[in-house]
Amino acid sequence: MNIQRCSVNSIHRCHKAPTAFRSCVPPSHRLTIAFSKSQDDASLDINNHRSYYLALVASGLLSLSLLSMPMDATARPEGVNRPDLLPKEFTTVIDVAGFLTPSEENRIKAEVESLERDTGYKLRVLAQNYPETPGLAVRDYWNVDDRSIVFVADPTFQNILNFNVGGTVDLDVPQSFWSRLSGKYGNKFYWQEKGEAKSILDAVSAVDSCLREEPGRFKCSKVQGELGEEPSSGGFGKFFGQ
Repeated sequence: MNIQRCSVNSIHRCHKAPTAFRSCVPPSHRLTIAFSKSQDDASLDINNHRSYYLALVASGLLSLSLLSMPMDATARPEGVNRPDLLPKEFTTVIDVAGFLTPSEENRIKAEVESLERDTGYKLRVLAQNYPETPGLAVRDYWNVDDRSIVFVADPTFQNILNFNVGGTVDLDVPQSFWSRLSGKYGNKFYWQEKGEAKSILDAVSAVDSCLREEPGRFKCSKVQGELGEEPSSGGFGKFFGQ
C-alpha cells in the first residue's frame, strides 16, 4: 500500500474496503489528494485500478471536485464547484441532500464542536447527492488542513460513507479504521434498512470515539458508533450530542 504523508495543503483519502464486498475492492485502496490553494482543482496520485477509483471519485471525492485523473475526458464525471450551495453562515455540517432532521443536524454539530474543543481534530460533515453539492468550495469554506476529517455522505454508490483525512489524522488513526467504519455503517444494506441519517449519526459517533482514545497499539481497533458499544481503549466519557 503506497501511502504519502501530506502537508498543510494536502489531505489523504481513506475509503471503504468492507469485507462483504472484498471481491469488488482492490487490495490497494488508498489515494492521496493534494490541495493547491492557488488552483481551482486538486491532483490525485493514483496507482492502478483507475476504473475503480473513477467510481470512488464520483461517489465521494467529487464532493471536493477532485478530477485530474489521467484518463479520457469523455469517460469521467464533471467536477463541481458551487459556492452558492454553501450556507451563508459558517457551519460544520452541510446537508444539501436533506438526509438529516434539524434535531439530528444539531446533535452532530454539538458532537463535532465538542471533539474539536477537546482534541483539536476538525470533523466536517457534507451530506450530498452528486452532482448537487458545493464541491470544491468546501475546501476554503472549512479551511481544510492536516487535522481535518471531511466526511462525505453520498448514496450514489453502494457505500454511503467516504472520508478524506489530513496528514496528522492519517498518522494518528490506523488505516484500517476507515475501511471497517465504512463496512459497518456505510454498506448498502445498513443504510437502506436504517436510513441515511442513522448511518451518518453512527459514523460521526464512531469517529468521535476513535479520536478520543489514548494513543497505543489498540487505538481505534473497534468501530464504536452506537450508544452502548464499548470503545477499543481508554474512556468513552460522553454521550452523543452532549
